[in-house]
Amino acid sequence: EVQLVESGGGLVQAGGSLRLSCAASGLTDDDYVIGWFRQAPGKEREGVSCISRLDGSTYYKDSLKGRFTVSSDNAKNTVYLQMNSLKPEDTAVYYCTAEGGLTLQYCSDAREYDYWGQGTRVTVSS
Repeated sequence: EVQLVESGGGLVQAGGSLRLSCAASGLTDDDYVIGWFRQAPGKEREGVSCISRLDGSTYYKDSLKGRFTVSSDNAKNTVYLQMNSLKPEDTAVYYCTAEGGLTLQYCSDAREYDYWGQGTRVTVSS
């Protein structure tokens, strides 16, 4: 069974940076998409970024391009989300998710994923 554990969240001032990590276990091969989602208080969960472990191709929510960078270290079974120039509106619980055989075309849809981490909280103060 796939298990995902996020880490790296915390409190940061606006303009600062954080790097989230998602440690995965139980992956049977590289044909997985790892996604990052976030959910702010009172708002729906939204797709932030995704990466294909197979070929390293990536997806970003349009409004986050240039500030967030996703990367994967397949040898360590860990995916990272580097978040720069953080804004108060980035405050949310960030979730890591995984799905085998998924294409990036659908990776921002939370309904496509069977495996989710417990989330890590990011708070950006103004």
